[in-house]
Amino acid sequence: MNTHQGISMHIVEYVQKLNKTQKRMIWLLADLAMFIIAGVLSYLFFLTLIKVPALSYAVHTILAFSIYVILSYVFQISNKINRYTSVIDIILLFIIALLSGALSGLLCTLFFSTFSFRFTVLTMIVSSLGIIGLRLLWQMIYLSRYKNNHVEDEIKKIVLIGAGDGGSLFMNSYRRNKGNLNVVAILDDDLDKKGQNISGVDVLGDIELIPELVKQYGKLEAIVAIPSLPPAKYELILEMCNRNNVEVFKMPKVEEVIQGVYQPKQAMRKVNISDLLGRKEIKLDETKLRNELEGKTILITGAGGSIGSEIVRQVTRFNPKRVILLGHGENSIYLIYHELLKLKTFTEFRPVIADVQDYKRILEVFEKEKPDIVYHAAAHKHVPLMESNPVEAFKNNILGTYNVAKAVDAAKLPKMVLVSTDKAVNPPNVMGATKRVAELIITGMNEKSQSNYCAVRFGNVLGSRGSVIPVFEKQIAEGGPITVTDFRMTRYFMTIPEASRLVIYAGAYANGGEVFILDMGDPVKIVDLAKKMILLSGHKENEIEIVESGIRPGEKLYEELLTSTELVGNQLNEKIFIGKVAQMPINQIDSFIQELHQNIGNSRKLKEKIITFANESAN
Repeated sequence: MNTHQGISMHIVEYVQKLNKTQKRMIWLLADLAMFIIAGVLSYLFFLTLIKVPALSYAVHTILAFSIYVILSYVFQISNKINRYTSVIDIILLFIIALLSGALSGLLCTLFFSTFSFRFTVLTMIVSSLGIIGLRLLWQMIYLSRYKNNHVEDEIKKIVLIGAGDGGSLFMNSYRRNKGNLNVVAILDDDLDKKGQNISGVDVLGDIELIPELVKQYGKLEAIVAIPSLPPAKYELILEMCNRNNVEVFKMPKVEEVIQGVYQPKQAMRKVNISDLLGRKEIKLDETKLRNELEGKTILITGAGGSIGSEIVRQVTRFNPKRVILLGHGENSIYLIYHELLKLKTFTEFRPVIADVQDYKRILEVFEKEKPDIVYHAAAHKHVPLMESNPVEAFKNNILGTYNVAKAVDAAKLPKMVLVSTDKAVNPPNVMGATKRVAELIITGMNEKSQSNYCAVRFGNVLGSRGSVIPVFEKQIAEGGPITVTDFRMTRYFMTIPEASRLVIYAGAYANGGEVFILDMGDPVKIVDLAKKMILLSGHKENEIEIVESGIRPGEKLYEELLTSTELVGNQLNEKIFIGKVAQMPINQIDSFIQELHQNIGNSRKLKEKIITFANESAN
């Protein structure tokens, strides 16, 4: 590292430690210095030519800077991240600086009998160039520090796929900071773009050129710069790249590129299974979510689990006053708690080790913390595992939910939201049946209590613990085979963040007693999911065998979101609706739970009773 690079790095590191207000003050002082320097230089230049009092020049400089500050605020120049100053920003800065000088000159002409027009013009030009020059200099310092970071990195040869808006945004960012990337070609299936040039790189043709480019450049990596690319197109790109040993990545969301919150190397995110499933995530009204959560105390049971921990992350985005992380597993609570401590937020996080099967402990926590909303995500969810452990399914999913619901009522908390599942519909297995009984507890308690209760029902969650995705990933890593229980089997899928946002959204709209259900689009064949996973892993389909292993105890070929009797009630939007789910008085449910307690020593009878009760309750 040379002296210049070392100085650049120290400057950048120092500035990055400053907060937003301190950075704005530094830039304000730097701009003031440019106005003063411009005024002094112009005064000295015309000193022997024009005999005008120095006071008028000083007033002109102060006025010009004051007008510049006002215009910068109006046009939000002060909110810009200066290291990402664009051509449009530079033009706007130049215009604002010129306009400030011109208006100041006009005012000085009105108030001073003698004033120099030539002085005004020169100060306008010098101050404008100085202000712009400072920002360009900062960009150079910032980027020289990044270039130094990548000096010893292996240069990655990149093929950019997409010559549209996404590709153009990526290339603009790449031009500012290449890092250790070298874009050698741009490909696009729009032949009208062939021969065009984006930031110095030619658009050569479509993805059929990949084999030729591999021969020419050797090892390549591809970045897909088409944020809205359909799944079928992703698959074509993956197939072509896999055949030629080209690893495929994707660029982030367009909003992140526009905001400049990433560097080109960070754009190299793996294509994931949700990109290939063809289902768009639902966009929710975040204003409603903020009104629901901001300044509140929120408690999440099962806060260390896949869904629970993501609910915590999503809740934290909306500035709650306090978030209580309640869970039975100390390691999972420890991990999510320390993840949250790294966030720059005013929210207070409190880890609580407690078991939902212990009513007294749960009530004690609720009375002490007084949460405004309880999100109940603690549950056993693995179908085959619960088939052989029905007592634990009862204790955690039914008794645990009943304890939490009773404690919400006893502590007079405003709201409880239950995380449910599509497996609660016509359940042939004990896990789904226990979740159906949990829904009955929620709707029954809502009739009795002054508190507000609701449930949210959705399908399988991509990548959650115990889901099929991690299993397939492990089997692929081991060289196969991938085991699919039945080639006819289908499931509904959604992402963890989407499922978690839905839970929060439902809670925001709940009036009490609802079971919110998501229209999850078309179900996906598990065997097709396995094929897509093979494609994502970089293998060809014939390299990893897929075999049928037979349906496991309690599994269904097809999942449902509603029974035939659960008609659709009101809709929150075109994708989220309220099922008219059969309800039951809480005293009847209480009697059933007492009956289950009496059969806890006979797991087979216990399981039969739960499944029978759950299915009969739907009619």
